[in-house]
Amino acid sequence: MIRVLLVDDQPLLRSGFRALLDVEDDIEVVAEAGDGEQGLALAKEHLPDIAFLDIRMPVMDGIEATRRIAADPALAGVRVVILTNYGLDEYVLEALRAGAAGFLVKDIVPEDFLHAVRVAARGDALLAPSITRKLISRYVAQPPDTAVGTELAELTNREREAVVLVAQGLSNDQIAACMVISPLTAKTHVNRAMTKLHARDRAQLVVFAYESGLVNARKS
Repeated sequence: MIRVLLVDDQPLLRSGFRALLDVEDDIEVVAEAGDGEQGLALAKEHLPDIAFLDIRMPVMDGIEATRRIAADPALAGVRVVILTNYGLDEYVLEALRAGAAGFLVKDIVPEDFLHAVRVAARGDALLAPSITRKLISRYVAQPPDTAVGTELAELTNREREAVVLVAQGLSNDQIAACMVISPLTAKTHVNRAMTKLHARDRAQLVVFAYESGLVNARKS
């Protein structure tokens, strides 16, 4: 059972998402909240698998709530997915650095939202395509972060290759096919890269790939 926490200051939106999730046999909404502070408290109480957080809320916004969830060892199993509007894309990088596993735009169609819940639950990075393109374009005019680039020395060639494929949005099975290895070996490469780079999840590997210059946004 996938346990979900909904945090958004719009009751109508929360009700819509809850109604959609409540009819699914493998998903349970364990709690909902109207601001980040309350959402953080409920995350500690219920330990959901996924917490959907609005990026802008009163009392505490989604970015700060994400940062606190990521910093709390007791909440290590909680994957945060930020809910945003198209006009708030400038906050994408900050939230990913804070520890968000990905983003969804609020006008997502129901089928895609349900798919997203299951994708996030199995540990894959979740970035809406429109936001991913803007995230990448943000790096086109920027040189690689040299401080981050030095961390590349910690990775083996195969781990670097796996990180590049993660940044392209591939799953472990797809990475395995590209690298001609087993899915288990692909997962091992990804997990080792995350450990060496102190990345909380795959979304942070995407940030690293662009900041370090491992992936060239001009060629993406």
